[in-house]
Amino acid sequence: MADSGRIKHGNTSSDSPGASPLSGRKKAQQSPGSRTKYQVGAPGHGFRKVTLTKPTFCHHCSDFIWGLVGFLCEVCNFMSHEKCLKNVKTVCSCVAPTLVRVPVAHCFGPAGHKKRFCCVCRKHLEGSPALRCEVCELHVHADCAPFSCSDCRLCHQDGNQDYDTYHHHWREGNLSSAARCEVCRRTCGSSEVLSGMRCEWCGITAHTSCFVIVPPDCGLGRLRKMILPPGCVRVCSRNFSKPHCFRISESSQTDLDNSDDVDTPTPVASKENQSSSPDSGKQTLKVFDGDDAVKRNQCRLVSIPRITKNEEVVEAALRAFYIPDEPQDYELQVYGQQALLSDDIINSNGAPDNKPDNKSVFRESTPEAWILRAKPRETEVLKIYPGWLKVGVAYISISVSRNSTVDAVVQEVLKQLGKQDENPAGYNLVEVFMSSKQVQRQVLSGQELVLDKLQEIRKTSLRQMNQTRMYMVERKNSVVQVSLMVGGLPAQLCREEYTDLLQEHLAIKSHLVTITHVYSGQGAVALDISCFSEAERIYMLAKDTAIGGKALYSLVIPEIMQRKLPRGCSPLLVFINPKSGGLKGREILYSFRKLLNPHQVFELTSGGPLAGLHSFREVPHFRILVCGGDGTVGWVLGVLEEVRHKLSFPEPAIGIVPLGTGNDLARVLRWGTGYSGEDPYNILLSVEEAEEVLMDRWTILLDAQEVLEDGKENGIQEPPKIVQMSNYCGLGIDAELSLDFHHAREEEPGKFNSRFHNKGVYVKVGLQKLSHTRNLHKDLKLQVDKQEVELPNIEGLIFLNIPSWGSGADLWGSDSDSRFGKPRIDDGMLEVVGVTGVVHMGQVQSGLRSGIRVAQGNYIRITVMKPIPVQVDGEPWIQAPGQIIISAAGPKVRMLRKSKSKQKKQSGSLKEMRSETPPPSNGGH
Repeated sequence: MADSGRIKHGNTSSDSPGASPLSGRKKAQQSPGSRTKYQVGAPGHGFRKVTLTKPTFCHHCSDFIWGLVGFLCEVCNFMSHEKCLKNVKTVCSCVAPTLVRVPVAHCFGPAGHKKRFCCVCRKHLEGSPALRCEVCELHVHADCAPFSCSDCRLCHQDGNQDYDTYHHHWREGNLSSAARCEVCRRTCGSSEVLSGMRCEWCGITAHTSCFVIVPPDCGLGRLRKMILPPGCVRVCSRNFSKPHCFRISESSQTDLDNSDDVDTPTPVASKENQSSSPDSGKQTLKVFDGDDAVKRNQCRLVSIPRITKNEEVVEAALRAFYIPDEPQDYELQVYGQQALLSDDIINSNGAPDNKPDNKSVFRESTPEAWILRAKPRETEVLKIYPGWLKVGVAYISISVSRNSTVDAVVQEVLKQLGKQDENPAGYNLVEVFMSSKQVQRQVLSGQELVLDKLQEIRKTSLRQMNQTRMYMVERKNSVVQVSLMVGGLPAQLCREEYTDLLQEHLAIKSHLVTITHVYSGQGAVALDISCFSEAERIYMLAKDTAIGGKALYSLVIPEIMQRKLPRGCSPLLVFINPKSGGLKGREILYSFRKLLNPHQVFELTSGGPLAGLHSFREVPHFRILVCGGDGTVGWVLGVLEEVRHKLSFPEPAIGIVPLGTGNDLARVLRWGTGYSGEDPYNILLSVEEAEEVLMDRWTILLDAQEVLEDGKENGIQEPPKIVQMSNYCGLGIDAELSLDFHHAREEEPGKFNSRFHNKGVYVKVGLQKLSHTRNLHKDLKLQVDKQEVELPNIEGLIFLNIPSWGSGADLWGSDSDSRFGKPRIDDGMLEVVGVTGVVHMGQVQSGLRSGIRVAQGNYIRITVMKPIPVQVDGEPWIQAPGQIIISAAGPKVRMLRKSKSKQKKQSGSLKEMRSETPPPSNGGH
């Protein structure tokens, strides 16, 4: 793309990080004041007329630009038709901080694999280090992230904040190419440019020219019944980062912690600068935006013509840092030297042209490194945001001078708000730095000079000043209550013993910390802490502490205010095992965090299911979605059974997203053979429309005792073991194959990240057992419903609770038999089936044969004469001789079965339903 004459549009300018700000300028000697200026509808843009040398699309209408002429914003790379210029509504990236209603930091993680555009410089992310927010649809280059502001979704009320209504949270671009506008119903998505708007709560989409007429209130869209409304969640998050509040695993954050708020030169800029030659007429400057960047040695690269005026250099530097101010208020300085005079014209040797006195900073060559400084100001217009005071205005503009103190500013703001009779001592002026990674707040002292404070911020970092606001908030004594869960403690202790352990290892202060809930079976306690610093200390210390060789974990727990839940709301509690299904578990975790409230999505590698169940303990009605294999489902069911008595709704129904290898339970409940990239939104719709069914659960008591030849028991070899079963239990060859697979996975866990590879390993270990004979019927004695059952000549004995085994095989068979009833998952009966060996198992898997039907009953007793492999729901071990008793485990569990009609619906119609935004169910939205 070449420049064919520069035309400036809008009222401010800055530079995109990925391109040389003034590269290709043909009229560099022309002063800025003489350039033609165009006004556009959206502020911040600085357009120039360019000649197009490759196919280009308009960012406003997303149509192809026919011809050779387009208009490019030098700040954010916004490209437009000439006819679209007057209709541009999208503001430039440099003024994006002015649109933030409530500052909420982003939670950056590594970018995905889909084609995306940077929300700052609007360029492709492909080929460059990129990040994405784990909570919203913000995608940025790694070096653009510091220039994005804290405009993430507001997912909870922080401390004592209280919001009455919730507006759409719009994010530009990265829409599906099939997205349709909510207003005009025409296509608004594009795969070629950053175009179109989408609400990140309700999912409606619109053109940038149409979304402004959409009513502001958001009803949470089609998924409103299962979304946990942000007004119902409270987290005292001060001192905690966003990943801590949302329990996002630290593994995805490790690589990001080393990146600072000021970025290094972009690869694109470096490449362009490296291509410059002495004959190109350009030179590259390293520009710092303040003392902090100098200390960190982090700069921006600015490419300028070799003959240019200082004002144009300053203008290019401002663009490089996305600062929407006029260049007359800034100057460039060599570190430790005087400023470059505004009348100087830099040439390739650094000697000034057209200067009669020949006074110049440069004697031999132009210095490569500069600092961009703001000129001292005697007065300034300051915007004061009234915080969370309900006054009906966005901000108050007041003029401050050298002598203006914080107290004087507070008095002036109260006067303009019509509250001059109120005591100014009841209010604070708070400096808020809206960084993309963290929102930092500092209360200013009453006698502090405001103008000096602003100059201090600018001296530290001009970029920081552009992302800083002043808020006026009420000074009141708020009640601090931080909820933490500490786990990894020894199990089966009482409250007093847990208190002693915490005091010994974490030195908790009893007057600040209260143990509210004890989960002795899980070795975990819930704490309420009335001091932010104490909560932070306990949180960080617990992560570095181990008791009995077992590391502790600590989690920030959200408070769900059930009294504020809308009528008919049944939020979905989501558990995801990111290690299941290879990379698919991580991707679906990211998708559900975006589609729902991240406070209802729990990663099972961070403390297991207990934290989610504890958070939802007072919710009157909810459902659970487990994303993982059958083992993950059994894990959640086991913890639910243990804490059921502490829940207001003790019997939530459970749906499944199959991420495991076999996924037998998911097959029976129609959730499919395995997740293969289905639209997560469609999955949530299926969960909402699924029907509830009952399923039996079974308790297995393994009592290892030495058994004599005559069958009598002779003493206990090891303490009894109790496990829960949902799917099936196997003894013999079936369990032996599972055990060999388990050992292979433990040796090389990195290779077991796909269903295809896992099944290949199963086949391999099976082939190794072809010549194996165990004569299992001689090593077991079986009782069913207290009746002795004679075993046929078999190598494996399997007890079925569901009609699916070994990745979907029908082991029981479909043939009718007058001796047995038709199996069901809620009939209170187990089916006992035998297999004669690996060949028989392979025939069952292929559908050529079924197993050998042995018995059917609800109380099983097995006497084991020799050590034998045993597996329960895919978890294998070697069981010592003794007794194994299988019996019903209390009440049946509620499961969600996907409706048959839902399976036949096409995804196209579902996407149309996504934009449905009915009116709010109550006044709280």
